[in-house]
Amino acid sequence: MKLNKNVARVPGMLTVLAIALAGFGQVHAAGVTDQDIVNDAITTHQVLSNGLGTKGQRYTPLKQVNVDTVKDLVPVWSFSFGGEKQRGQQSQPLIYDGKMYVTASYSRIFALDAKTGQKLWKYEHRLPDGIMPCCDVINRGAAIFGELVIFGTLDAQLVALNKDTGKVVWREKIADYKDGYSFTAAPQIVKGLLITGNSGGEFGVVGRVDARDPLTGKLVWTRPTVEGHMGFTYDKDGKAVENGISGTTNATWPGDLWKTGGAAPWQTAYYDPDVNLIYIGTGNPSPWNSWLRPGDNLYSSSTLALDPASGKIVWHYQNTPHDGWDFDGVNEFISFEYKDPKSGSVVKAGGKADRNGFFYVNDRTNGKLLNAFPFVNRIDWAKGIDLETGRPIYNEEKRPGNPFLQTADKPADGAAPAADAQTKGESVFNAPSFLGGKNQMPMAFSPETGYFYVPANEWGMDIWNEPVSFKRGAAYLGAGFTIKPLNEEYIGVMRAVDPVSGKVVWEVKNNAPLWGGVMTTAGNLVFYGTPEGYLKAVNATTGEEVWKFQTGSGVIAPPVSWEENGEQFIAVVSGWGGAVPLWGGDVAKRVNMLEQGGSVWVFKLHKS
Repeated sequence: MKLNKNVARVPGMLTVLAIALAGFGQVHAAGVTDQDIVNDAITTHQVLSNGLGTKGQRYTPLKQVNVDTVKDLVPVWSFSFGGEKQRGQQSQPLIYDGKMYVTASYSRIFALDAKTGQKLWKYEHRLPDGIMPCCDVINRGAAIFGELVIFGTLDAQLVALNKDTGKVVWREKIADYKDGYSFTAAPQIVKGLLITGNSGGEFGVVGRVDARDPLTGKLVWTRPTVEGHMGFTYDKDGKAVENGISGTTNATWPGDLWKTGGAAPWQTAYYDPDVNLIYIGTGNPSPWNSWLRPGDNLYSSSTLALDPASGKIVWHYQNTPHDGWDFDGVNEFISFEYKDPKSGSVVKAGGKADRNGFFYVNDRTNGKLLNAFPFVNRIDWAKGIDLETGRPIYNEEKRPGNPFLQTADKPADGAAPAADAQTKGESVFNAPSFLGGKNQMPMAFSPETGYFYVPANEWGMDIWNEPVSFKRGAAYLGAGFTIKPLNEEYIGVMRAVDPVSGKVVWEVKNNAPLWGGVMTTAGNLVFYGTPEGYLKAVNATTGEEVWKFQTGSGVIAPPVSWEENGEQFIAVVSGWGGAVPLWGGDVAKRVNMLEQGGSVWVFKLHKS
């Protein structure tokens, strides 16, 4: 299905349209509207949301580029982000009205002519000294609404720019970067609200989801993602009104640890208009040392479903209760439908490939677990997921040892230990590593094949716990680790996963870890990038490689596609970096020959 551009946006009408959203008093603006964004998955002339639609399926109905024609795909233009600020590039571009909006490392954003690559404007955020991003100076994209393009910065701010001029319209602070907060995700527009989370779980921050008026940046509601913290709504004067505590204080957190509990929702939120719920994942509990915080530690390492009007938690599912391995739970929860094999009825479901190595299928209306199965070859921390209770069946031998049951070695002569002697718990080897069976790189779902396409990694880690105490703005881990590959010949594996049967249908192995997102198409293709620099296309049904192109640096970003004047275009950002070279241990050594970069590439079919 394809919407005509003039149907999606009626000229003139939008300048006078003022629809007050229930309870918000929000007003539509000229330019990009709520309806444009809701229709993003089925319109083909533009890309207005992170995920190629608010459900996040990363599927395009375009099929001019298909398994037969993709061999003729050639570059049209490439644009360099320039300067010395290369590092990791993880941005998903947006396309609107013939322009591309693409973010880059160090909190930069560019507007480009989507047909020629000509730079129209650039905004470079002035970053202070002392920013504390955990996993490279990356940015994953922007949001667009009305006449504004909006993105977040490494010092935990949101900046809204005029989409035509690049001039700053408003700037708002999410939190204090000196406390360890940062922001790297792409914001999402939901029912006229700007939805964002935050980063910083390694610094003992408190995760939360915020809703703002995208035209002004002013808060509408905020929902903490650590149990025990109060949510708020805000009136037109900015006055905070209590909106209910998240959970019950101390129900699953001991003592005061909930006050620095982490659970940062550092990825993009998605929205399903069919059930009117926002879905977002939450990060690791703080500190990593799980012996300090007995209990499930809600709402860390979970999927949350939020009411867009108030931010209240409608349901939650905790993927890794009492997380002791930094598995997080931030990976995307993608809405999809399938036919129940027993009843034949259509199930409104959501799929999530978690860092902990299990693929989860939940009823997206209420969170009930429908299926859970491994999508990687080795999982040590749990023996499986109990489908009745929804809880993992822990392998307690694979939880890092309790450092408080052990003592530092004493000198042979019986003298007191050295002042710098440290207690260290027993080290265990565990798979997957904390970088996950899948990390930030978003997967895709094809409604035609019914498969999810998951960029997976096979690796493990030595991990141990150590004593730690909270200090504002300092790392709050209480753990040490070394990541190790499980195989000599590959680490990354692109897998087609059937969420109903729980089977891996096909796989394509890759030497380096896969760290870039995926797009699937009506042309029966799956596009994804590799750290070795290739953008690849494989047959969505069989996994057969049918095309590849060397971009000059590692691809750790998700591709997009759109059409203009009857031609299909495909774009991807190139630039190696991210968490792997920073945190990857033995794996980082294995890929240290890869070169950094910073560019965006655009392709279309060659006309003979």
